[in-house]
Amino acid sequence: MEAEDLDYKQQHYGGDPRHREELAKDVAALANHLGGVLVIGMAENRGVPSRAFDVDLDDRHIRDLQQRIASSTAPSVQWEPFLKENPDNPGHGFLLIAVPRSPQAPHAITVPPTNPNAPALRYPRRSGSKTDWLSETYVATAYHQRFTAAADRATRTRDIETLLVTSALSRERPHLLVTVVPDVPGEMRINQSSFTGYRDEILAAQPLIGAGTRLFRQVSVGPHRLTLEQRAGASDGDLAHLYDDGSGIWAVPLPTRVDRDEDLTDRVRSLQGDVLAHRLMSALTFLAAHARDRCAVTGTATVEVDLVDGMYAHPYALPRPTLRPGQPARRESYPLTVEQVPPFPSGTHCAEAAQAEATALVDDLADGGTGMVQAASLLANQLVHTFGIPEAHCITAAGELRLAAWQSEQRETISAWAQRQSIAASE
Repeated sequence: MEAEDLDYKQQHYGGDPRHREELAKDVAALANHLGGVLVIGMAENRGVPSRAFDVDLDDRHIRDLQQRIASSTAPSVQWEPFLKENPDNPGHGFLLIAVPRSPQAPHAITVPPTNPNAPALRYPRRSGSKTDWLSETYVATAYHQRFTAAADRATRTRDIETLLVTSALSRERPHLLVTVVPDVPGEMRINQSSFTGYRDEILAAQPLIGAGTRLFRQVSVGPHRLTLEQRAGASDGDLAHLYDDGSGIWAVPLPTRVDRDEDLTDRVRSLQGDVLAHRLMSALTFLAAHARDRCAVTGTATVEVDLVDGMYAHPYALPRPTLRPGQPARRESYPLTVEQVPPFPSGTHCAEAAQAEATALVDDLADGGTGMVQAASLLANQLVHTFGIPEAHCITAAGELRLAAWQSEQRETISAWAQRQSIAASE
């Protein structure tokens, strides 16, 4: 039945002023609230679907909707059409207008009002199965939130990372930290019933792509979050925080190799480029799936990635403690470099840390397909630039896998995963 994210229309919107205004109101109301779907071709009775009326699914109607929505809302509401054809009536069926919750809210209706007493700019918002009109105070607040959103996301990212890197992680082991912060927050309610479901789901998950490994063994509740650990209380395993607004961070310990140079000052810790890409893609998919599937996040998210040779190299980490006289030295932390499978170039120099940032569609990341690989390629390239490598060759900007750049023991597994996800792979 009709709800705050679902509405039914029996026929296409007409071209007269009243229908132009109604179309703008319907899409802006969804964008200004939680997002949702308009189903065209379905009659309703008191909010309950009552009868299907197949509508034309030709390009003319889609182009007309695009033009009218663009010209009658400000900022222009973003939407996506989905055609559900009736197999018994080709060219006809349901037209679904999917409107995501908008980071550019509030959206105004700009077409002249059919009611002469209505203001020129009106700001609708979905409320239950009806539409409310935003007050001036709410509109002013929403504009302020829009303009401060970038700063708020940066602060949110910093707070999330600070909390995790100052916890009991292994200080010397190299880590990849992946943080996802939605541009428009979602909501996940945590109570006994929902926590039991989340815990069982997470414990059964296999978050490393292509690997049938149940990674997280402990799930607990923290302030506004779920805490995921590989082993309870362990400081050298995977650790993730999944927040109730859809944000999330995963600290992934990385397998590396230390050379055996006799001079300790010349020793280097090497990370394989395909291992970096594999862990990065796994984290992007896992964190985005939390945002979308548990918190109903849509639209875009800010992704920040930190690669550190030890947790003390993270910009938000606690300072390295000074050894007291007579206190034994800790295990050495060696500078990090990245190696790729020959003939692809390896790093020419070392670094303690590298950072990358991008904005990506949450659905693309959560689906784990070509869009996710494209985002991972952009981020991986930024990371390896720190080590003097022009490109992370195992994944491409076109969203493909380059199998020759993966280690031989990984190729069969990653190729099978790519095939399941309809991701192109080449030698």
